[in-house]
This record gives sequence, C-alpha cells and structure tokens, in this order.
Amino acid sequence: MTIGERLALPFLFEFWAHEHQLPPEGDWRSWVILGGRGAGKTRAGAEWVRSQVEGARPLDKGRCKRVALVGETLDQVREVMIFGDSGIIACSPPDRRPQWVATRRCLVWPNGAEAMAFSAFDPESLRGPQFDGAWADELAKWPKARETWDMLQFGLRLGDDPRACVTTTPRNVEVLKALLELPSTAVTHAPTEANRAHLADSFLAEVRARYEGTQLGMQELDGILVDEVDGALWTREGLEGNRAGLVPPLGRIVVAVDPPAGAGKSSDACGIVVAGVVQDGPPKDWRAYVLEDASVQGLGPTGWATAVCEAAKRWKADRVVAEVNQGGAMVESVLQTVDPMLPVRKVHATKGKVARAEPVAALYEQGRVLHSRGLDRLEAQMCRMTGAGYDGQGSPDRVDALVWAINELMIDPAGKWQRPQARLL
Repeated sequence: MTIGERLALPFLFEFWAHEHQLPPEGDWRSWVILGGRGAGKTRAGAEWVRSQVEGARPLDKGRCKRVALVGETLDQVREVMIFGDSGIIACSPPDRRPQWVATRRCLVWPNGAEAMAFSAFDPESLRGPQFDGAWADELAKWPKARETWDMLQFGLRLGDDPRACVTTTPRNVEVLKALLELPSTAVTHAPTEANRAHLADSFLAEVRARYEGTQLGMQELDGILVDEVDGALWTREGLEGNRAGLVPPLGRIVVAVDPPAGAGKSSDACGIVVAGVVQDGPPKDWRAYVLEDASVQGLGPTGWATAVCEAAKRWKADRVVAEVNQGGAMVESVLQTVDPMLPVRKVHATKGKVARAEPVAALYEQGRVLHSRGLDRLEAQMCRMTGAGYDGQGSPDRVDALVWAINELMIDPAGKWQRPQARLL
C-alpha cells in the first residue's frame, strides 16, 4: 500500500464495518438500525451522513446538500452525534472534516454541504426547513416522537430520493412500531456483542449476568423490540412466570421445523424449535421444556436442513417433526439428504395457525410448558400472536415450530394415553 492508501484506510468504513452498519440495498426511504447498547449504531449513523454529503474529492459535491440531525435534545445532538467518540467529526478525515458553526447550530463541510441540529423537544423547529437527508438518533426515546417525526417527514422533500437513517435502541413506542411496518422501511439489527471488540469484557459479562433473558435485557442488549398486543395468546408476564430452573432428565426430545416457502434474505425464517418432555404419571402431570430456538433465515433448503440436523444431533433428539404443507415430500427428502438416518415425522396443517396455537397457549396458562433462557426472538413472536391472527410482519415461523413441538410431546400423546390397569394379585 502507498502512504496515501495507508492514511485513508482508517476512514474507509466499508472495510471496517459490521454488516448491520452498512446501508441495505434496494429502494427504501427509511433505514432503521435496531441495536443493543454499544452495538455501533452511532458510528453507523455518522458514517451514513458522511457517505451522503462527501464527494470523491474533498471539494466535490455529494448526494446530499442539506441534512437534518435530530436527537432527543440539542445537547445530545452536539455531544453524541457531532462531537462524540463515534460522531461525525471523529469519523471524518482531516481534508473533509466539517466545521461546527454554533450560532447556526450547523455543521458545514468544505464542499458546502450543511447539517442542521434539531431537538425532539421542539418539533415546530422542523417546520419550514427542507432537507435531502436526515439522521434521527434514539427515536424510541424522543419526548415528542410522533410530532417530531411527522415534521421531519414533511421537510424531507429535496432532491430525487430523500432518505433518513434512524439509529435507536428499540422501545415499545407507537412511532417506531408504525415505522417498522412501512414497506418503505429497511431494517438492520444487532445485539451488543456484535461490537464486542470495542467493549470491555467485564461490561459484557456483568450486564449479561444481570439482565440475560429479561425484558430489559432483550431491549437494551439484544436490540429486540419487546412488543405486546391486545388479545395476545401469550404475555411477557406469563412467560416470565414459566421460566425453567434446572431441567430434569427428559423422556423425549424433538426438533420441530416449519420450513420457509422461499429462499434468500427476503424470505421468511425457517422456524426450528427444540423441546423435551417429562411424562411421569397422567397427562395433567406432564411438563414440557422448550430448550432452544435454532431458527435461521436467508438460507436455502440445504442450509436450513443442516441447521435442523445439527440441532437434532446437539440435543440427541429422537425425532424431527416437520410441517410439509409447503414442500410435501421435498421437505423430508432435503432433511435426509443431509442426514440419511434422521427420523422424520411429517405433519400437515389442517387447521389455521390460531386454532393450532390456542391449545398450546392453554398449557402455558396451566404452567405445564417451561422456557429455558435465550428464547427472546421466539417469545417476541409469541406475544404478537392473537386470537385474530399474527399481529406482526411476515409469518410467525418460530411460533409455528413451537406449536408443532408441543403438539408432538404433549397434546397428541395425551389423546392416546390410557390409564394403566391395576394388576390383580
């Protein structure tokens, strides 16, 4: 490498970035980065602004000329988004570094591009200005989130394709949920550990020990939107009451799989859930234990089949239960191509998702299905499953797999169970 190349390398973010920090491909208006604390959201937002305003050379024009920087307060915009350790100025090479004009609350680049600072406490300040780009930081904790976001949308009207980057730790707020539901929104996601190279090991160990598996941990560490809806078959409170302690020896373990209809990153996930059961005594005394959510997404048939076989081997499962409505005999064939000795039971969905899920939810209410830690994504889907259907994006693949597992371990065997006959002496 030349001296110039070595000097430029620290500022080539595409070389250093994690996948969740890079803008998605395709036609989107808002890019939402959901991440845990320290996952690199601020750096991603700052680098996105750079990519929009900078040209090939220091004085060349970029894609954007006027950018809005919106945070909870003006202090946070200045101290985090602009002057922070991962803020715009720290990320910029010396020959492209913008200057802060305090009297205008504005960053000005050498090529003339500008970025104005705004506070979510004052949505009316966004009435009038217009922009061709925006970076919104910590949207989920804005005090006047809906009003501020709406005013920002009216101002994003310059250029051919005005876009916004939103970096936030998820919270159960309506403005964020509505944004995530829009077809024009692209989402990337990462837990805190994605950026562990830049975090203290003691910090990670302490926060995981304290908050692993809790609602706060899912939100602040895993970057998962903890959401509940009216009429949900499962609730957070109920699931917290069904935590398993020490898992006893299990009589049976199964891996249930709900294969996706398509393939690729845009396809639904392949739901893969591992569960076991203790069947001592009559069915009312049985207890099921959900052990792992091994679901995968974006893999072709060989990829998800390999994940199923690895889960079965890892847990020494005695059977794989596979829904075959989408693929028929192909599902069993793909699984046994990966492992010819894999015992597979094919099941067909003759009822709707809700009708299949309700008896399983009833077992949870009776305290007869317990959860191990680490099932955050599965539980997030469960809390959006209602009596009217699934209130969320895509398909509840993880819940479908869970339902097949509990049917195999608890519901079907209970219907065939016969009380042992007393022996005559």
